[in-house]
Amino acid sequence: MKRLNSAGILIALTIASASVNAMTERQQWIQPLQPAEIKNPEKVELGKQLFFDPRLSMSGIISCNTCHNLSLGGVDNVKTSIGHKWQAGPVNAPTVFNSSLAIAQFWDGRAEDLKAQAAGPIEAAVEMAMPHTLAVDVIQSIPGYVEQFKRIYGNDKVDMDKITDTIAEFENTLVTPGSRFDLWLQGDDNALTADEREGYDIFASSGCVACHNGPAVGGTSFQKMGVLEPYVSSSPAEGRFAVTGKDAERFMFKVPTLRNVELTYPYFHDGEAATLEEAVDIMGRLQLGRQYSEDELGKIVAFLKTLTGERPAMALPLLPASGDKTPRPEPFR
Repeated sequence: MKRLNSAGILIALTIASASVNAMTERQQWIQPLQPAEIKNPEKVELGKQLFFDPRLSMSGIISCNTCHNLSLGGVDNVKTSIGHKWQAGPVNAPTVFNSSLAIAQFWDGRAEDLKAQAAGPIEAAVEMAMPHTLAVDVIQSIPGYVEQFKRIYGNDKVDMDKITDTIAEFENTLVTPGSRFDLWLQGDDNALTADEREGYDIFASSGCVACHNGPAVGGTSFQKMGVLEPYVSSSPAEGRFAVTGKDAERFMFKVPTLRNVELTYPYFHDGEAATLEEAVDIMGRLQLGRQYSEDELGKIVAFLKTLTGERPAMALPLLPASGDKTPRPEPFR
């Protein structure tokens, strides 16, 4: 009996080892997303309110959620976002989902983290057009907000640092684990169809994983748009060059995450690729020198759609009432 038990244990250990090795191989390039860890729920809730509050814009009708719609894919699904006085922005809005995993924020990486990013759109003339001083005055004048800031920070003084800190805290929770591809990475052989698995094999063997890797399947490097062929665009955006002034970084953009990519159309910094098929075809030719067949395109796109995860379910926040001294919106200012 002892020898039988020992043999059984050996077989079990062998099977377990093979399973671990298989998962390790599967996770060579892409790793499963982990659920968000919420350390300060009250700060998250305040950040959520501010994310949805249009009073942070001069017009009183634009909020963070306007361009990063959480009911969609964390984007607005237009080529370039529409801002104050119906101005068209210069670039496509990146998704806010899983943005906490990125190397930096914005296509050109000019903000080092979510807190720094949150400040930019509020005062940008083409976006929310609200001077930071006025934004602070608005929030400071709303009793319901002042009470929350006091509970969280220990005093009732509102400033931009606290505003952006809370928004970033909320955005850190916007991760989307649980995709079918994550299930496959964790060992579920039935999570993907044969075509989807073949699509991933083509995606990986083509070299796409050189840039689209890690838990977010991208977002961790800057790469030139148009490596083997120039990318022709009418967009004024010049990527990292606008930040560093280095000519070698002209047209280098942050590699976007491919998580939930079926929801984040249109694609690229200029929003010129309307469909996933078009985006994959262009990237194959310009970045890899690869002309995918129609069958290959279909299978790669099928794989990409398995990256759609579970978006956080949430109720719309109930925003606190304006005070008597709250500055009123000036939509045409």
